[in-house]
Amino acid sequence: MSIQLTTETSEVEERPAHWGGVFAMTLCVFALIASEFMPVSLLTPIASDLQVSEGQAGQGIAISGVFAVLTSLSITSLAGRMDRKLLLLLLTLVMAASGTVVALAQNYPLFMLGRVLIGVVIGGFWSMSAAIAIRLVPGDQVPKALAIFNAGNALATVIAAPLGSFLGAIVGWRGAFFVVVPVALLVLVWQWISLPSMKVDAAPRSANVIRLLRRPVVLLGMASVGMFFMGQFAVFTYVRPFLETVTRVDITTLSLILLAMGIAGFMGTSLIGIVLRNHIYRSLIAIPVLMAIIAGSLIIFGDSVAPTAALLAAWGLFGTAAPVGWWTWLAKSLPKDAEAGGGLMVAVVQLAITLGATVGGLLFDMDGYQSACAGAILLSISALLGYATSRASRLQDT
Repeated sequence: MSIQLTTETSEVEERPAHWGGVFAMTLCVFALIASEFMPVSLLTPIASDLQVSEGQAGQGIAISGVFAVLTSLSITSLAGRMDRKLLLLLLTLVMAASGTVVALAQNYPLFMLGRVLIGVVIGGFWSMSAAIAIRLVPGDQVPKALAIFNAGNALATVIAAPLGSFLGAIVGWRGAFFVVVPVALLVLVWQWISLPSMKVDAAPRSANVIRLLRRPVVLLGMASVGMFFMGQFAVFTYVRPFLETVTRVDITTLSLILLAMGIAGFMGTSLIGIVLRNHIYRSLIAIPVLMAIIAGSLIIFGDSVAPTAALLAAWGLFGTAAPVGWWTWLAKSLPKDAEAGGGLMVAVVQLAITLGATVGGLLFDMDGYQSACAGAILLSISALLGYATSRASRLQDT
């Protein structure tokens, strides 16, 4: 997930830079993203230990998405005038508690409870992330602070899945989840020391999401975003069991393939900005088309290691580039409503991840390859909606 851009007009004066706080938040981003996607590379041992199917184990990502949606839509009003530093510290404690509960879970309900807690942190953190950056540094240095935040996001995206697979082979899947706990506690102490008090003078008003959705370009764009993330996670969530049951790779090869996906994803995030300068809609249409072709190709070549590894590396390249494109689209399409649009985007993305992981899990339990087929269909629909969004944008500009 990329950090949404927003502005706060209530604080335009210069303020001291709290770069220690920026780096503390970056480490928090890393731990959060690693926690969110850790199950992707550990579904098989989780399912075996808890005596559930791999599809049921994958619902650990789905349920975290549900609670991320609920939290992102409600945390601002629930927190009211609470000092945002205190709120961030509480969320970081909940992240540590989530890792502990999952690592010690002796049954499926407790495992899911731990995933509920990480969902709360995901929704709460991403809802406030950009506004926090604006409070930490002077206005002209906010882009730099956001770039550093994104570095934590990109690093976690690169190494979360292969690191989870590697640690799972050494210390077990419980140990892999528990590794996040000391990192979260380190973040907690660092935030306590480095973050300034961030009091809110008045409780923020809720954004009028319905008003935004009345605009055709927003409605179609959000629908395309939703279909994209549903299709992506219908496939991505079940990469490990696909590789184990269809491609039949060993743990070393599995870790190397996941690492290649992560490295390709880091490259995609770095390169997409060049294309987006002049071809934003072409990118938003082409990327899901290419990913749909990859998903379909996995069905054909999934039993061969080399083609599958190459296809999954390409999947990582395009899959991490697309969210950058959609956030750029949001900033250009809603320049006066970026904050409200950002909150809506968080909810849409998390809901889509939830639905994608759920549908993919049900289909994978029926027949492993069907989750890839469903992903290809959803990604194709995303491309069609992206084209419709570009048409609506042109009509809006005329």
